Amino acid sequence: MSPPRLQVACAGLGRMGKRHALNFLEKVTRAELVAAFTPDDAEIAWAQVHLEPFGVKLYKDYDEMLLQQGLQAVVIATVTTVHAEQAIKAIQADKHVLCEKPLSTSESVSQSVVTAAAKKPHLKVMCGFSRRFDASYRDAMDKMESGMIGRPSIFRSQTCDVLDPSGFFVAYAQFSGGIFVDCSIHDIDLALWFFGQDSQVKSVVSSGITAVQPDLRAHNDRDNAVGIIEFYGGKIAYIFCSRMMAAGQEDSTEIIGTSGKLTVNTQPVSNLVNIYEPGGIRREIPQNYYGRFREAFEREAKEFTDCCLDDGRLPMKLSGAVQAVKIGCALQEAMISGKKIWFDTTGSRMERAQM
Repeated sequence: MSPPRLQVACAGLGRMGKRHALNFLEKVTRAELVAAFTPDDAEIAWAQVHLEPFGVKLYKDYDEMLLQQGLQAVVIATVTTVHAEQAIKAIQADKHVLCEKPLSTSESVSQSVVTAAAKKPHLKVMCGFSRRFDASYRDAMDKMESGMIGRPSIFRSQTCDVLDPSGFFVAYAQFSGGIFVDCSIHDIDLALWFFGQDSQVKSVVSSGITAVQPDLRAHNDRDNAVGIIEFYGGKIAYIFCSRMMAAGQEDSTEIIGTSGKLTVNTQPVSNLVNIYEPGGIRREIPQNYYGRFREAFEREAKEFTDCCLDDGRLPMKLSGAVQAVKIGCALQEAMISGKKIWFDTTGSRMERAQM
């Protein structure tokens, strides 16, 4: 008798949804992709070629998909504005949930997912911050926790996407929540991970420009931005996000401690091949986010599946995803308003810093 496999459905078959669907179809031996949902005709056509021949049932109605016999878990990779609604529906239907980041574009709506999950403690509900499953970041965390760099005090991280002249990010800005909520949310989550999940934000300030896509301003967004997050306890995170890297994907992180520092991918490379040419020596770098974190996404899917089947402990708190959204939204607001935003020690907003 073959061991049980987690019966999984994928909601959303856009760029990220396709990757999740194929991971659960091809890479996760303890899971079986049994259903997929998308309202988009072009995505349905893709699924009819890549999913349906392997027994995956396709739906254009999310609620109908949740009723499929035997379904146990849902991976949500739709547009950000419906993440929370669909996650809550899945939880109420007694399904485990792996939701793409962020949970929502607002703190209060994100919190509603945590509230729904708390009513079903037997379910595994996780927000997919893929970098926590990356081997290099995990190694850096292990080294930091061993005391190698002393007390972590400064965190510097960036997510820099390859230039996409198609206008995708302009169209996506209508739903993404902005560059800090969408792009920098990974760096914010990493700051919370390395500084401690219960770290309390003290203030944020940020600034941004539209260097190549001025149409983003119509959606209160920018294509390049920097933000500074100050935490109580004397810790600072510096965040840089960009949509216009010409060579490829450039995602890197530095954790600076009182007796040393750790860096991850500060010189991006695809592999260990050096190319020697008449003009010099160069190394190729990943051309998109998935190219850099492909193995992390696979590990995320496998560990989520294991937690569901074995009733294991998830590797992160769902409440941390709410904290990340709160900080991302504050950075986005600070960028548009030009004002520094302050928080008290309970996490509530206040007009100015306490003296």
